[in-house]
Amino acid sequence: MITINSIRLWMAANEAIAPWVVLGAVLFSFIIARYVVGRGLTWLARSTKNQWDDVLVKHMRPNRLSWVAPLAIIYIFAYIWPQYARTLQSVSLFIILWILVLTLNALLSAANIIYESRANYTGVAIQGYLDLGKILIIGVGIILSISVFTGRSPLLLLGGLGALTAILLLIFQDTILGLVASVQIAANDLVKEGDWIEVPAFNADGDVTNMSLHTVKIQNFDKTFTVIPTHKLLEVSFKNWRGMSQSGGRRVKRSISLDIQSVRFCNDKEMAKLKQMDLLKDFFANKPSQLTNVSVFMAYVEAYLRQRPDVKKDQTIMVRQLDPGPTGLPIEIYIFTSTTAWEQYEAIQASIFDHLLAIVPEFGLRVFQNPTGADFTSFGSSLSG
Repeated sequence: MITINSIRLWMAANEAIAPWVVLGAVLFSFIIARYVVGRGLTWLARSTKNQWDDVLVKHMRPNRLSWVAPLAIIYIFAYIWPQYARTLQSVSLFIILWILVLTLNALLSAANIIYESRANYTGVAIQGYLDLGKILIIGVGIILSISVFTGRSPLLLLGGLGALTAILLLIFQDTILGLVASVQIAANDLVKEGDWIEVPAFNADGDVTNMSLHTVKIQNFDKTFTVIPTHKLLEVSFKNWRGMSQSGGRRVKRSISLDIQSVRFCNDKEMAKLKQMDLLKDFFANKPSQLTNVSVFMAYVEAYLRQRPDVKKDQTIMVRQLDPGPTGLPIEIYIFTSTTAWEQYEAIQASIFDHLLAIVPEFGLRVFQNPTGADFTSFGSSLSG
C-alpha cells in the first residue's frame, strides 16, 4: 500500500529525480482538481433541477479551490528543497488558509441567497448574522496567518489579545453596534426585506432591498438608493407600511372645503329634488324634513362610498366635519381602498373626488377657493358696469 512515508523513502533513495517527480505531481494534481473535479462539480450542478446547488458551486469557485491540491503537495514535500523548505511551507499553508477563508465566506453568502430565494421567505433577513460569521472567520484566518509565519501557537496569540481589547472595540465599534441593532430589529420584527418604509431623517421613502450587519439598503420610489447604517435605524423615527400592505387596504384621508356662506337649510323644492336620488332614499326615510344641505351632502357622500366596490366595507368608512376656518368648512373622507397598489390607489382617490366635486352644486353648496385673478377681474367689471 502506497503511503506518504513510503513515497518519502522512495524520494530519499532517488534524490536526483525527486524534485521533478514532485513538480509533476503538483501539475498533475492541479489538472485533475481543476479540469476533472472542478468541471465535474459545475456540470453536476447544472444538470440538476435544483437551483441551490448552482448557487453553491458558483460561490464555491471550484477553479479557486483547485489550487489547494498542488499547494498541499508542495507543503508536504517542501523538504526536498532544504534551503527553501520553511518558506515554501509557510507560503503554501498561508495561501491554502486564505483560499479556505474566502470559500467559507462565499458559502455563507450562498446560504443567504438560498435562504432568501425560498418560496416561504417572509423577509426576515439573516445576512447580519452571516456577516458576523464572516468577520469571525476572517479573524481566525488572521490569527492563524500570524501563527504560520511566526511559529507561535494560535492560543498564545489569542491570550495576548486581552491587552488589545479596547483597540479592537474601537475598530469594530460599527460592527458591534450593527450586531446589537440587527438583533433588536429581528427580535421586535421592526423591518424586513421587502417592507416599504419612510425614514425622513435620511430622506428615504421606498422598499427595503437588503439588510446586512452594517447597512440597510432602501430603493426609493424615484429609483435612487439610500443606504442607512443599521444602528442608525434605531436612533431615528421611521414609518413601516407593512401593516397597510398586510391589511389589503390603504387609507384615504382627504377633505373638501365648502364655502360656509353656501351652507343653509334645504327648502321644499330642493328637498323634493334631492329625494329623487337613489343613494339618499334610505337617508330621507329615517330623517326629519328640516335638514341642512351639508348634512344631506354628507349622507350622500357616505352612501356613495359604501356602494363603491373599490372601498373596503370591513374597515372604517367615515364622513365628518372638521373645524371651520378661513378656508371654509372641511368635509373629510376617511376610508380604505380595496387595493394597496399605488397606481390603483391614486386612481380610486381621483375618481371619488372628481365625482364629489362635480356633485357639490346639486346640494346648493360651493367648494371654497381663494380668489384668483379672474375673480378680481370679474368683480372689477361688475363695479364698472
